[in-house]
Amino acid sequence: MTHTLPSLGYDYDALEPFIDTKTMEIHHTKHHQTYVDKLNAALEGHESLAGLTVNELISDLARVPEEIRTAVRNHGGGHSNHSFFWPLLKTDVPLGGAILEAIERDFGNFEDFKSEFSTKAALLFGSGWTWLTTDQGKLTIVTTPNQDSPVSTGKTPVLGLDVWEHAYYLKYQNRRPDYINAFFDIINWEKVNNLFLAAS
Repeated sequence: MTHTLPSLGYDYDALEPFIDTKTMEIHHTKHHQTYVDKLNAALEGHESLAGLTVNELISDLARVPEEIRTAVRNHGGGHSNHSFFWPLLKTDVPLGGAILEAIERDFGNFEDFKSEFSTKAALLFGSGWTWLTTDQGKLTIVTTPNQDSPVSTGKTPVLGLDVWEHAYYLKYQNRRPDYINAFFDIINWEKVNNLFLAAS
């Protein structure tokens, strides 16, 4: 299959003032598009991989030929991570349901969860992602470098935050903690809850 750039499902200005319009446009049409293009280029001539989804590719990198494995890991991971990320973003969606119950069970309360997630995101060295993952219903917070995905290690993400500088630098410059704090105003908790229920 030829991998394609998914639509955001909303306008580039939909997350203002938390994430600015220009950042969203560049992030989606330039950065994500580049991951898609380079993944497709890496897969050219490898018909045995043609029918696999991007998550199938990155969840079993051992079956990817060694000469393209790094490219598939990096660009396939970038495509997968961003495709997962965009639907998680929406303003004015209240937190509730099973995901809130699980957060309170596994972290004590929402504020303790937010503090741990934010700290791990802020302290992640260089570029990468911070994730809330579930394993048999139990929630854990993990980080991955670059475009690595929890999918590659058998974990199921239900929430993810891109902490590459391209995700926030136009608006927040070097103030990553401010970007992380703003992220909590644009989480689509309905989507997160549905992902959690599906994984459970």
